[in-house]
Amino acid sequence: MLAEAGTTYCEQAGFTLKDSPAALYQLVVLAMLLAKPISPDLAVAAAGELRRAGATTPAGMVRMTWQQRVDALGRGHYRRYDESTATTLGKAAAVIRDEYRADLRHLRHAAQGDSRRAAELLTDVPGIGPAGADIVLREAQRVWPWARPYVDDRTVSGARRLGFAHSREAVARLLTRSGDEAALAAALVRVTVDDDLAEHLNPA
Repeated sequence: MLAEAGTTYCEQAGFTLKDSPAALYQLVVLAMLLAKPISPDLAVAAAGELRRAGATTPAGMVRMTWQQRVDALGRGHYRRYDESTATTLGKAAAVIRDEYRADLRHLRHAAQGDSRRAAELLTDVPGIGPAGADIVLREAQRVWPWARPYVDDRTVSGARRLGFAHSREAVARLLTRSGDEAALAAALVRVTVDDDLAEHLNPA
């Protein structure tokens, strides 16, 4: 599973997630785009266009004009939600800049080291709902030991579909034993939307 389906969204988007302000911000932008009812491939492409346009930090996003954001999203073919998303991206960047001093590593202190509380706080960022917060923490657990293992509904659904585990506690143990919680969580999420992949990984 790790070899065939354990590619995280950050890896798919072409950047290495690090415990650094810029990388964590780019993860949040990616999560905002992925959380919309749109193809993950388009969200990944749009995130790449925003990075290439200079939106790698909250300051970079704020410096961009609304039209520049719309244009970047359009180049990634993220057109259905381009105008509203361009507005939300600006608002979210301002909140992260002001509330977290442009550094999401401060989220740990704000959440008192509780990943569930961190998910709640992330929903205060414009454009990040519960699904987006789950994406952020699923991926960030690779560089945030305090958030491990992060188990959300999608991860549990994937484990149940494959018959691996049925409770949050069992899925948490499964993630921990894997040695790469973020990769296994990514694989479990992917089987919830890809019937062929689920059949391939568990024909029974």
